[in-house]
Amino acid sequence: MCSNLIDKYNIPGPRYTSYPTVPYWENDTFSLKKWKESIKRSFKESNDKEGISLYIHLPFCESMCTFCGCNKRITRRHEVEGPYISTLLKEWELYRALFDGKPTIKELHLGGGTPTFFSPENLAALIHGIVRHAKIAEDHEFSFEGHPNNTTREHLQALYDVGFRRVSYGVQDYNKTVQKAIHRVQPFERVKKVTDLAREIGYTSIGHDIIFGLPFQTKTEVAHTIERTKELSPDRLAFYSYAHVPWIKGNGQRGYNEADLPSGEEKRMQYEIGKGMLSEAGYTEIGMDHFALENDTLYESMESQRLHRNFMGYTASKTQLMIGLGVSSISDSWYGFAQNVKGIEEYEHLIREGVIPVYRGHILTEEDEIIRKHILNLMCHFETFWDDDTFRFTELPDVLVRLQEMERDSLLEILPNGIRVTEKGRPFVRNICMSFDLRLQRHKPETRLFSMTV
Repeated sequence: MCSNLIDKYNIPGPRYTSYPTVPYWENDTFSLKKWKESIKRSFKESNDKEGISLYIHLPFCESMCTFCGCNKRITRRHEVEGPYISTLLKEWELYRALFDGKPTIKELHLGGGTPTFFSPENLAALIHGIVRHAKIAEDHEFSFEGHPNNTTREHLQALYDVGFRRVSYGVQDYNKTVQKAIHRVQPFERVKKVTDLAREIGYTSIGHDIIFGLPFQTKTEVAHTIERTKELSPDRLAFYSYAHVPWIKGNGQRGYNEADLPSGEEKRMQYEIGKGMLSEAGYTEIGMDHFALENDTLYESMESQRLHRNFMGYTASKTQLMIGLGVSSISDSWYGFAQNVKGIEEYEHLIREGVIPVYRGHILTEEDEIIRKHILNLMCHFETFWDDDTFRFTELPDVLVRLQEMERDSLLEILPNGIRVTEKGRPFVRNICMSFDLRLQRHKPETRLFSMTV
């Protein structure tokens, strides 16, 4: 990777799990009434054809991982489990009251926090409570994030018994110095044990999350981590750049400073080394920062052009409606976004009052919907086209002007009615999407909002 390209394009930029991105939501024109209307519309249009997705945020962790920017509550008091699950199920009731019919659940994902903080019995009770009033799609995909240090056989079996076939383990890095810096010490033997357990029980898609660009991390550590990962041969991998966002309140990114982080060029080299090693091991790059073996549904969805991206990351199929349950969860009705309050006490209070606990959101304009389609196409398929009016917008000529320099740098090809990202340009797909991001272009931030693109 050419260092001058890294210097040129390594700037703060969104990861585009949504468009508009959260800092550009028009909260002043958003209302709970509009949000409910968009939910009803989307459910009516899509439930029978493709079902809906559920993301459930389980925020509790027993210890703080200092690389993590997620919303969490650090505690060892497991008596919090029951009341929180009860509140989640009441929130689900509030959403079901908006549906015109029984929901069909296509995708369900447990994220956190640490989902395996919860006991196997409580996790099973949560899922039973969710599906009791819903249909389960035949080709459903239920998944959860497992912490290698506290995921047990009982966790894996309980979730398998209620329909889960995918688990993703947060590995990050196997180097002890790096693990201590990010406060996530877990030996390879522990990761191997839970990976083998999942296979033994019958999970068909096992994922590992690996991060590059962590404090004190070098190319040698990344290569070592990939070598050890190859020994376990997970079905899919998230291999992504550490997002250093210490300005976000309460994210816990401390214990090191920016001087301890690898440079942009070093990070890019870490990625290229890891990518090359994964390719040699039979993994195919999927979208941005994801890799999968050919037997995995993520690979199959890429091949069939069904790959989708939302607040859960890349998914093997699209649902128009995604409901987020729990503190800080973000929902997507396709016509709008809404985020729940972040405090557990406030969340529980609003649910007791019978109020869907969103505190901010955005209703998409017609222009937003068009730009969203282009950015989704680029993030999922590395190309987008405007052959008809449904993909055209007034500022398209300005976007093409912004893209010309990237074309000169061989990052993309400008076609008569579209663009295609080159192999060289794939690491810079976030930068390419920024050229389409009209809200970002019109209102350049005066303070830093996003992590670096490299």
